[in-house]
Amino acid sequence: MLSELRNKRPLKNADDKIHEWLMAQMAPIVSDIKRPIRYATEKIRLKTDRAPLLEEIFEGVECPVDEEGNRIIIRVREVSKIFGKSPEVVIPLLEKGMSKGEILKTTGNTVGLYDINFDVKEGEIFVLMGLSGSGKSTLERCLNRLFEPTTGTVLIEGLDFTALKTDPLRVVRRNKMSMVFQNFGLLPHRDVKNNVAYGLEMKGMDETARLQKAQVAIEMVGLVGYENSKPASLSGGMKQRVGLARALATDPGILFMDEAFSALDPLIRRDMQDELLKIQAELGKTIVFVTHDLDEALKLGDRIALMKDGKIVQIGDAEDILQRPADEYVSRFVEDVDRTKILTAGVFMKKPHDVVYMTQGPRTALKLMEENDSTMIFALDKKRRLQGLVEADDALRAVRNSMKLNEVMITDIPTVYTDTQMSDVIQLLVTNNFPIPVVDDDNVLLGVVRPAAAVEALNVGGDFNG
Repeated sequence: MLSELRNKRPLKNADDKIHEWLMAQMAPIVSDIKRPIRYATEKIRLKTDRAPLLEEIFEGVECPVDEEGNRIIIRVREVSKIFGKSPEVVIPLLEKGMSKGEILKTTGNTVGLYDINFDVKEGEIFVLMGLSGSGKSTLERCLNRLFEPTTGTVLIEGLDFTALKTDPLRVVRRNKMSMVFQNFGLLPHRDVKNNVAYGLEMKGMDETARLQKAQVAIEMVGLVGYENSKPASLSGGMKQRVGLARALATDPGILFMDEAFSALDPLIRRDMQDELLKIQAELGKTIVFVTHDLDEALKLGDRIALMKDGKIVQIGDAEDILQRPADEYVSRFVEDVDRTKILTAGVFMKKPHDVVYMTQGPRTALKLMEENDSTMIFALDKKRRLQGLVEADDALRAVRNSMKLNEVMITDIPTVYTDTQMSDVIQLLVTNNFPIPVVDDDNVLLGVVRPAAAVEALNVGGDFNG
């Protein structure tokens, strides 16, 4: 036994020497391998530790303004988006006038967008509208860089958003933007309050603070009492309210909404539209809203960009789109719209020439009615606040009996505001034999809507005279 151990010892010694020699030879190689890994790990740690702050990203950036001094939150210049393997060959073909269909047939590439230019002002609802395939959703996704534009730039408050790398892009998205989708995107295992607080959790906010903020948003969208409910127990409209609350909870400057109400029943959809307008009146967010529904676009949009085949055909407010269509396509698009439910009294009101001040008396009222070939006149106080209506027969009676205007004028007359729908104004015109006065919140007379406006409202617009 002892002799066997003695015979093995020289082998062990030789094995140890070989091991030591191999380790000595491999040491530099191992060091070379470990160094890049250690270096890369340190770089990643350093990069995480030095994630840019929002203030650092926007340092020295000046937000552009328009001629009226409104801040331009989103500025889009020459944005195009081509889907396919060789997008670089498509732009020159588009510049030569080749159509979207011809490019698909010739190159196999799909034109999503071409040469898009517009500004979105602070606090406005800017609607991207068009039929399926028009490019509206693609454009919105280029604005928040869920899609990378093939060419062009998108500025967010003056910052070149298209040039941002991954980390600053993530910071700007989390702090400046929120998005509401058509399919709600709720987490089924979370209750309402924790779904609403999800974005705040991603920003690293502690639980107490984020639930407090979530509660404010829940109250804003009318979901008080459902904080502990799971999505499965909610109706479609309530789920969309949760999605809207989640977007609002992070207090974004920009809200992107992509067909947000399209999946809802008509009545619930109208309720959500009204809810959005109410919230917007309170918060004044900058909203980019995508829809294929013209009535929805006309109701919500401060301005509307009507799209076709990846291009913007016309940009304008509801009055522009309905009364001054840019081409035959827009004219056909709006021909079936009930204009009386979109256009308002402010569009059709005229300056009130036939007015008399209470201090002027019935003789002056009669004289003014004669000059204007009228049988009635509106009476105002010194601050132009509407007091009533004086008819010619009553003014003559006042003169004969030495009476004052306030003794003979009609005070119970209907009034409307500039934003009153013409459908409501027309009802008043039908039941009254005088123009309908348009007033502000202080009852100051701004204008009158005459019977001829009813015909104009029913027939105006929709005809392209290019």
